[in-house]
Amino acid sequence: MARLEIRYDLRNPRIADTSVADRYAAALDQVAWAEQHGLRTVTLSEHHGTEDGYLPSPLVFAAAVAVRTTRIKIRIAALIAPLHDPLRIAEDAAVVDQLSRGRLELVVANGYVASEFAMFDKDLADRVPAVTEAIAILKAAWTGEPFEHRGRIVTVRPRPFREPRPPIFLGGASAGAARRAARIADVFFPSDATHWETYRQAILDGGGPDFGPLPPVGPRFVHVAHDFEQGWSDVGPYVANDRASYGRWAADAGIDTGHRQVTDANGLRDDPEYVVVTPEQCVELIAGLGPSGTLALNPMMGGIPPAVAQASLDLIAAEVLPQL
Repeated sequence: MARLEIRYDLRNPRIADTSVADRYAAALDQVAWAEQHGLRTVTLSEHHGTEDGYLPSPLVFAAAVAVRTTRIKIRIAALIAPLHDPLRIAEDAAVVDQLSRGRLELVVANGYVASEFAMFDKDLADRVPAVTEAIAILKAAWTGEPFEHRGRIVTVRPRPFREPRPPIFLGGASAGAARRAARIADVFFPSDATHWETYRQAILDGGGPDFGPLPPVGPRFVHVAHDFEQGWSDVGPYVANDRASYGRWAADAGIDTGHRQVTDANGLRDDPEYVVVTPEQCVELIAGLGPSGTLALNPMMGGIPPAVAQASLDLIAAEVLPQL
C-alpha cells in the first residue's frame, strides 16, 4: 500500500478559537497517534511573520517530537536556509538528530516570500548562494572536524547521531533548483512534480543512477468525514486560509508553486489538492496511489481546530487503516 505520512505547519488563525499552546500539544498527541498507527514520517514546515502564527521554528518543534516518539522519521520541509546562520542550523539539526537517534531528514530551500527576507534583513537576490553555502557548511560541519568558514577555523559538535550524517534534501520549484540539487544535495525535494524529470536527467548526465519517475503523491490535504457537506463546512474556512496565503505568496514572487488562489466562494472546492472524502473514498484514494505512492495527512491544515482534525484521524484509524 502507499506510504502514509503526517504534516504540520501549526497555523492558528483567530477563527479556530484555539490557543497556540493547545494546538502544539494536540500536534504532539497526533504525532504519537501517527507513530502508533504506522505512519512513517512527520513533516514540519517553516514560515515567518504570518498573522496566523505559521510555525517559525521547526527544529525547535522537531526536538519536542523527537522526545515524544521513538520510530517515526522527522522531516523539516523546508528550512529556509538564507534566513538562518548556517553554523546554527548545523548545531541545532545535530542536536535534533541526537535526540531522535538518527531520525532527522533536513530539506533546505531558498525561500521566496519577500516579507520574510525583509524581516531578517536579508536580500532575496542572495538566496541561491546562501543555500549553496549552507549545504557545503552542513556537509563539513557534520564531520565533527575543524573546517574553514568565512576565513576562520570552526568546529561543530556534537556530530549527528546518524552515520555518516543525515541526508540533505534541496527543496525547490524550478528547473534551476532541480539541477542545483543534482550537483550539491543528496536528493531533490520538489514542491512541484514537473521539475523532477529535470533532476532525474541531471543525475544521469552526471553519471549517477536513474531514480525513475517521481512516485505518485496524494492531495496536499485530505479530510475524512461520513457527511461530505458537513465535512466541508468544518474545514472550508481553513482551506480558504491556506489557499489564500500560499497563492498570494506565489503570485507576489512570480513563481509557480502549484498552489492556486481562491477566486470566489464558489471556487473553494475547485482545487483537487484539497479534498473531503468518506472513509470508503479514502481507501480508494490510497489504493490508487499504488505501493510506491505517498499520502501525507495534514490534519490541522490552515488552522483546523484540533478536535475537527482528531475526528478525521479517528475515522482513518477505525474505518480506513483496517482495510489497507
